[in-house]
Amino acid sequence: MTDPEPFDHPAPLVNMASRAFLRLGERRVKPFGFSIGQLPVLYLLRDGSAMSQRDLARAIKIEQPSMAQILARMERDGWIRRTPDPDDGRSHLVSLTKAALAKLPAARAALHRDRDKALVGFSATETATLLKLLRRLNQNLDRIVAEETEA
Repeated sequence: MTDPEPFDHPAPLVNMASRAFLRLGERRVKPFGFSIGQLPVLYLLRDGSAMSQRDLARAIKIEQPSMAQILARMERDGWIRRTPDPDDGRSHLVSLTKAALAKLPAARAALHRDRDKALVGFSATETATLLKLLRRLNQNLDRIVAEETEA
């Protein structure tokens, strides 16, 4: 039995596409002072809401130490503020500063500029199918991670 070619499976192709999107995204948001790793936090809090570090980590699906590092950098850069959680004296709520909220619309516009170029040559049906398949792939991966975490 021969080993399959590495690009005969979706995993390396999805990984390559993800890395390319990340590189492009980083270039687009860097002029605004943001990093691509901060975008999930910025998006979750863009409406002025506040969340705990634990809830942010869960929503973004990263480990607490990684979230702590992201938030520490964002706080250092003046993008977030922490306030005591009125429901849990041991916890803080994270929200965006006025500076972050002011820059976010322009950063989002830059990030989304030309994003349809990645789908040049795809029909509307193919794009819808790709989205449907990627969502299902991520649901399957989430399930596998949950099963392994429980084991």
